[in-house]
Amino acid sequence: MPGERPLRALAILGPTGAGKSDFALRLAQDLPIEILSVDSAQVYRGMDLGTAKPSTAEQAAVPHHLIDLREPEEAYSAGDFRRDALACLAAVSARGRLPVLVGGTMLYYRALFRGIAPMPQADAALRAQIDAQAAREGWPALHAELAQRDPEAAARIHANDAQRIQRALEVHALAGRGLSDLWREAAAADAAADAGPQVQYRSWALEPQSRAALHERLAQRLDAMLASGFVEEVRQLLARGTLNADSPALRAVGYRQLAAFCEGRESLAEASQKALFATRQLAKRQLTWLRSEGLYPPDADVLRVDPLQAGSFERFRADTLEWCKSLR
Repeated sequence: MPGERPLRALAILGPTGAGKSDFALRLAQDLPIEILSVDSAQVYRGMDLGTAKPSTAEQAAVPHHLIDLREPEEAYSAGDFRRDALACLAAVSARGRLPVLVGGTMLYYRALFRGIAPMPQADAALRAQIDAQAAREGWPALHAELAQRDPEAAARIHANDAQRIQRALEVHALAGRGLSDLWREAAAADAAADAGPQVQYRSWALEPQSRAALHERLAQRLDAMLASGFVEEVRQLLARGTLNADSPALRAVGYRQLAAFCEGRESLAEASQKALFATRQLAKRQLTWLRSEGLYPPDADVLRVDPLQAGSFERFRADTLEWCKSLR
């Protein structure tokens, strides 16, 4: 309601492999926190190793929310996340604990921070036309077309990200406007309607400066996932008989590539290399998002730190403790 004191929440954003969860779990030694996952793959049950989902021990030590919400066959949108996250923020705050948002799904952060517009429903005939054009010309050509129609959206979407290019072109064709315009309208509508609880965010962007060091961490993490049974996890998902490599849940980085191996279309070495490449590309896109002012709440506090540098957590911890004192 207008005039009420806003809720406070800490947000830890960063590319995959940057150590976001580690920062949050270490912070729990000093503050009564609860963690809200901002990860579009961790919402699915049975997708644990490949999503780096918090372990049973970690979830027992610190309450976690917004994970294991859906079966992999079910849809979960940015709008669903916004609704669930706002309810969770209010509940955690009511318990006198600090909500800490942790994850790398930047579209979810933007939906939470800036609102979300009602998007046109999917149009099967239009999607078929877009797919046919892509088959003739290639997705990079369609990305170039998107850049002409909606430059802001194209700047955030990789030239080979078929799913998001298709949706952006579909929205523009159906709405006559770009995704970016719809996002701005949603933010204005939310502000005018005072939609949901008011939340004051303090955002930390974990931005590794050494691409080589981040790539090495990602390679080591993938090796650890494979050693822990990532391939078997993908096999179990495919064995359900209701999923394949093109299912939305299995489009998550790593899963799609290993599904190709499990279905006999590639060797494990080939699938693993493609999974690592896709993970590095994801990290690159996430870093691009982090540098965009349009991601964060207007007038937000955004602090940046290189998590791979010595003393980075200590800086984060000291600032967060001081910020929490100022809220009392």
